[in-house]
Amino acid sequence: MAEHAGRRCCLGWDFSTQQVKVVAVDAELNVFYEDSVHFDRDLLEFGTQGGVHVHEDGLTVTSPVLMWVQALDIILEKMKASGFDFSQVLALSGAGQQHGSVYWKAGASQVLASLSPDLLLHEQLQPSRTLLRVPPSGISPWDVMPPGDAGKACFSISDCPVWMDSSTTAQCRQLEATVGGAQALSCLTGSRAYERFTGNQIAKLYQQNPEAYSHTERISLVSSFAASLFLGSHSPIDYSDGSGMNLLRIQDKVWSQACLGACAPHLEEKLGLPVPSCSVVGAISSYFVQRYGFPPGCKVVAFTGDNPASLAGMRLEEGDIAVSLGTSDTLFLWLQEPTPTLEGHIFCNPVDPQHYMALLCFKNGSLMREKIRDELASSSWSEFSKALQSTEMGNCGNLGFYFDVMEITPEIIGRHRFSAENHECLRRRFWPPEEHLTTETSCRPCSWNRCALFRGCEVSPKSQISCCPNPRSVSGLRGPPPAVCHT
Repeated sequence: MAEHAGRRCCLGWDFSTQQVKVVAVDAELNVFYEDSVHFDRDLLEFGTQGGVHVHEDGLTVTSPVLMWVQALDIILEKMKASGFDFSQVLALSGAGQQHGSVYWKAGASQVLASLSPDLLLHEQLQPSRTLLRVPPSGISPWDVMPPGDAGKACFSISDCPVWMDSSTTAQCRQLEATVGGAQALSCLTGSRAYERFTGNQIAKLYQQNPEAYSHTERISLVSSFAASLFLGSHSPIDYSDGSGMNLLRIQDKVWSQACLGACAPHLEEKLGLPVPSCSVVGAISSYFVQRYGFPPGCKVVAFTGDNPASLAGMRLEEGDIAVSLGTSDTLFLWLQEPTPTLEGHIFCNPVDPQHYMALLCFKNGSLMREKIRDELASSSWSEFSKALQSTEMGNCGNLGFYFDVMEITPEIIGRHRFSAENHECLRRRFWPPEEHLTTETSCRPCSWNRCALFRGCEVSPKSQISCCPNPRSVSGLRGPPPAVCHT
């Protein structure tokens, strides 16, 4: 107990795809406390796999919003039980999985402002009667909560769309047509229309369930949703995470009226005004002061997306490149001037609002690697590494691409293997296991290099290229061990 007492610190929170995590950092930037709640392992009642619900169409992917709230409750109670001294917390901030959205029901702001310290958060934000955690067959995740739940229900929909969702192709085409095409939208918002981007998810909700949309008083990203819990009121969306919505004009950092109008009516008032990523959005809610002993002056700094947070946390400079091996794999770098194209993304820089960051996202990341490991290496990373080391560099010219879910870059699905003679190998038995493992880990870095050059990144002798096993979700090793990363 003494270890956590009397040590002034800041808290960092991570609301990722598969877990919620906290770290406490002291004035010398030493991490002296950390804990996490893994959704699949610790919150079995929500029935998630990899932190999500994949629906029958294979395209719709959602997560229960109350699962995130309950995970926060669990961590805070564990910290309290361990003797953590909340009175020494000067400020807190955090990150959330990008693009996911939360729909606050009318009246939610009053509930947030009047939370009782005698009850846990999820007990006060959930409906007054039990909801089905996993929608049964034929029931859309966009269904409105039952009318009888109006009392304490704070959310218009219980399962929220997340970044793995790819069910909004029709809405993407509508948005691009409205602004003059995919390139025009990219120049305006930093990206062409992507199915996982929040504006298109909002458009789908409005079109398929206008009642749920009309009952929504505020739409948050996962990052601003998490900040709202600590703030006791609706937290604004920050510039950097807001860049991943197909709604923000990245040059002047305001919502695009054309994009808003293409998605849904009255959308600007439901989003609120965006703010710089380093903004102090307010003091912590009295709920946390009374229940856990936070100081009333504890500052809440705007939460941002997990990818922008990685750029800030790794202290990248212009010319540096970082590769993150997580639930999704990402490549990102610092830019002074935006050069939007039809491939990849340009976001507002979370550190310097006058600069930008470029990002490429690959959906088939750690879960795909783990699946290949389980199939061909007896579920062992050690066996995985041995197989790689037994195969010569270049894999004799054999190439393989493994996309069990619809990929983002490029848009393709399936497992595709090619021999050195450029013939597709349709049957897996023609390749030994070690060649499958080598192609799974070696082909994507080639794509990263090509895309980074396409983005105009000049790699100089002073540039640093960092390959990290998931610095964002810190759920342990979510990709191959370091020996694999460097092959």
